[in-house]
Amino acid sequence: MTAKTRSHWKEYGTALCATLITATAGTCYGWPSPILQYLQSPQSYIPTTADEGSWIVSIMILCSALTPIPSAYFADRFGRKTTLLLGAVPFIIGWILVIVAKSVAVLYVARMFSGLGYGIVYTVAPMYTGEIATNEVRGALSTLITLMNKVGILAQYCIGPFVTIKTLAAINMILPITFVLTFIFLPESPYYYLKFERTERAERALRHLRSGDIRLELKNIEINVQEDMKNRGTWGDLVTEATNRKALWISLGIFTIQQFCGSAALVAYAQTIFDITDSHIEPYKATIYVGCVQVATCCLSVLLVDRVGRKPLLLLSALGVGLMNGVLGTYFYFYLSNKESVAVLHWLPIAAMMIYIICYAVGLSTVPYVIIGEMFPTNVKLYASCVAHIYTGVSMFAVQKLFQVIRDTYGIYTVFWGFCACSILGLVFILAVLPETKGKSFACIQAQLKREVARDNASKLMTVEY
Repeated sequence: MTAKTRSHWKEYGTALCATLITATAGTCYGWPSPILQYLQSPQSYIPTTADEGSWIVSIMILCSALTPIPSAYFADRFGRKTTLLLGAVPFIIGWILVIVAKSVAVLYVARMFSGLGYGIVYTVAPMYTGEIATNEVRGALSTLITLMNKVGILAQYCIGPFVTIKTLAAINMILPITFVLTFIFLPESPYYYLKFERTERAERALRHLRSGDIRLELKNIEINVQEDMKNRGTWGDLVTEATNRKALWISLGIFTIQQFCGSAALVAYAQTIFDITDSHIEPYKATIYVGCVQVATCCLSVLLVDRVGRKPLLLLSALGVGLMNGVLGTYFYFYLSNKESVAVLHWLPIAAMMIYIICYAVGLSTVPYVIIGEMFPTNVKLYASCVAHIYTGVSMFAVQKLFQVIRDTYGIYTVFWGFCACSILGLVFILAVLPETKGKSFACIQAQLKREVARDNASKLMTVEY
């Protein structure tokens, strides 16, 4: 085994331990799917209405928008590693509250704590994995964040239907505790140490992550960090610097597509959606199948993102989810207006959901987190991550909450047709504005953005003169 291969295995091992916390986030994300059915049933020891159920689903994501800014400060001041370790605490508190809950109000508070942890994780984890990785595997390591999230979701689909709420919460609490016990022994990001001129610590951290001679890489990282820190970043730099402004609007555009294609609603309400149909497969089994496909396809995405590239995967993903949203919307329209007309198509919802999950997982599920870690210089990366994840939290909350409202008011087919329209518009956006960043260093990506900004300015100038 070559030194390069050994280094890659070390990077994967470190990233795998780090992303255990995103598996914890996944358990919180997928938890409502099997649990809502029980909470809204006559047997529930916590009677829950449909509206209360939608708040149990969505309030976690709304609260996740509260922690990115404090997380950015902590990650910048005390380190990425320390902040991720602190992020495990709200998850543990949340599951303890679920165990002791005897009312919907306590479940709300539990979900709020989970949301605080969720916001910390998705602000800092992409930065940590992006900074410990070499250019060759940076994309793959960044997609591990989403893969582990899907593993956590699948665990809820597989375990949730067969155990009590309290037992499921106790099982879920194992993950954040395991994360703390393993991640505490892993190194801090070398970028963080060099940002504060702690060269010896950065060298030790890099030696832990690499095999062979690290002197050249350490020097290159030091040069990049020094270049970025000549002009210390501020929140204002995200909009005053042309390259940052372009990177921000591209990133927010990609996250808009990710959320408004409907993924958050499909994950949280998967079992509810299958309950509507006359499928010959029991809803909980169909949900497990979908979860398995989700995890398997995310594994494929880890392999493809550094081979195929970011842009082709996103284009394929947006096209696929758009078509499947259209198919699901049309099926539910005919199912609710004339059930007999689609009786022979009882297999269609689960087939469309499977294809949706495959298409979503290979691109929109994973690549946006790669992009947010690649397109910004070190001095403003945390701020960009904050803005993106606050925006994502609010968008995801809107999708999860409005799913129930629009379904009850206008029919579930209207929801899916709306998701379809957003996906197709997203396809056009990706095709028009997203640059390819596969295999490029942070410096090369910044240089590419500067060229594009200069070209855009020249084009505007020519238009004005004309």
